[in-house]
Amino acid sequence: MRITNKIMQRNSLSNINDNKVLQDNLTTQMSTQKKINRASDDPVIAIRALRLRSNVTEVTQYYSKNIPDAESWLKITEDALKSTSSVVTNMIEQATRGSNGDLTSEERKIIIEQLKALGEEVYKTGDASYAGRYVFTGYRTDTSLSFQQETKDITYNLTEQLDKTAIDQIKHVNIGALSDWTNANYATDANVSAMDETKVSTADVYRFRLAYNDIDGVEPVISYTDTAGNPQTITADDTVLSNDTTTYTPDPYTYISQNPGKVLLVKDTGELLIGKDIYDSLMATKDDPTTSLVNEAEIRITYEKTNFTGNDLRPEHYYACTATTWETDASGNYVLDGGGNKIPKDLPVNPIQYNQDYLKGIVDKQSIEYDVGFNQTIRVNSTADESYNLGIGREVDDLVSALQRVVNLEDLKKNIENKIKVTTDESELTKLKNQLTATEKALTFEKDTCQKRFEKGITSFQGYLDETSLAITNVGTRSSKLELIESRMQNQKTTFETLKSKNEDIDITEVAIHLSSAELTYSAALQATGKIIQNTLLSYL
Repeated sequence: MRITNKIMQRNSLSNINDNKVLQDNLTTQMSTQKKINRASDDPVIAIRALRLRSNVTEVTQYYSKNIPDAESWLKITEDALKSTSSVVTNMIEQATRGSNGDLTSEERKIIIEQLKALGEEVYKTGDASYAGRYVFTGYRTDTSLSFQQETKDITYNLTEQLDKTAIDQIKHVNIGALSDWTNANYATDANVSAMDETKVSTADVYRFRLAYNDIDGVEPVISYTDTAGNPQTITADDTVLSNDTTTYTPDPYTYISQNPGKVLLVKDTGELLIGKDIYDSLMATKDDPTTSLVNEAEIRITYEKTNFTGNDLRPEHYYACTATTWETDASGNYVLDGGGNKIPKDLPVNPIQYNQDYLKGIVDKQSIEYDVGFNQTIRVNSTADESYNLGIGREVDDLVSALQRVVNLEDLKKNIENKIKVTTDESELTKLKNQLTATEKALTFEKDTCQKRFEKGITSFQGYLDETSLAITNVGTRSSKLELIESRMQNQKTTFETLKSKNEDIDITEVAIHLSSAELTYSAALQATGKIIQNTLLSYL
């Protein structure tokens, strides 16, 4: 084969260009520190790079964002629950002190103030929030657990779904006209002056302690299923205040104990008093195990409440209810129509319905879960029903009321004793001594009732404390699980980043050697080509 100068030139230039391309590729790799810059450079590396980059991005999302967010949420929740546990523990301590029958009146007053303070504090920690989201309110993260201020423009029609275990038996002490005793009327008021120990009595009363006090004056409705399987409805006969001794004599509690077929709502205390016949009918309810979707033993109580304090829990977090918002003027007064009725506010939905599936036996556990790993989630929230039971505050109300009644009688006893010391009229002195005997008898009954109430309160608070401790344990378990996931994600992040680096990144030392070799090869090629090109056939003619 004849090799011409032209062929030699083309071959030399081609080889020089190949060397420059290699040198350019190596220079680019040194500059970018990547093996390839286009998918066409190496399709296998390119495809693997896309997959590994996706894995690294996903793991980084879990490790750097989702897991820290979940850890913060769990930490806020755990701190709030621990604060609640501390408050309930203090309640147990106060209840234990209050169960001592030998306390002085001043010591009882201190316990009353302590319990009131604890009752106001117990639900405040339930309004804990993280990044503007309330942590105990399920999916309603924009709604606080309790009302933030006094609210009077929303009426809730709510249904409590209970059973016969919610029926409480209490002993009521009827102190008669002693509640009206004053220094001025002890001898002039016919009822007060006639008081003696025969007019002091006790009565066993059955009641439902509703979730709220200060109930509206609309008679509640009790719904249940009788032993024959037929639905029954009982509407309360009336609503009354606890201190009303005129409408239902001698008082609502004694009246209901003497009228077995009656039902009364004590509005201010939130007690639904039931007579013995009603009690027997409700206690006869039982669930049919063959009907899994229906609870025949369920007792529903439907009532209305409008006035809420800043310490009341919002009903929509606990019950099936509807909320109607009313029009109010600049002074906060209701706007009334021509008939004197309140006017509903013009909202997109009014009334608003909450948790209506509860009435069908469907309870949706509003769990918020975070993706913290490949096909792995973890629940970060605890719901209000796990630890913030409405019964805690109601138990405090009961204990304060029981202790206050004892304090009132102790103060009354002192007043009567002081009056006896300065009274010289024999007729008045006889009345005062009878009143003192009646007071001492009532005080004995109230102390005994109070002690039993506090002993029961200790048990109740211990149950609430156990619920809170269980909630803390659950949060701690999730936190421990999250720590393990975080450790695994950290290892996976390191592994994927290492694989990604091996797949895409160059070995700088190796590339530097190859680049130096390419530079030498390029220089040698130029030098060799220069020498060959200089010689032609004409040089030898």
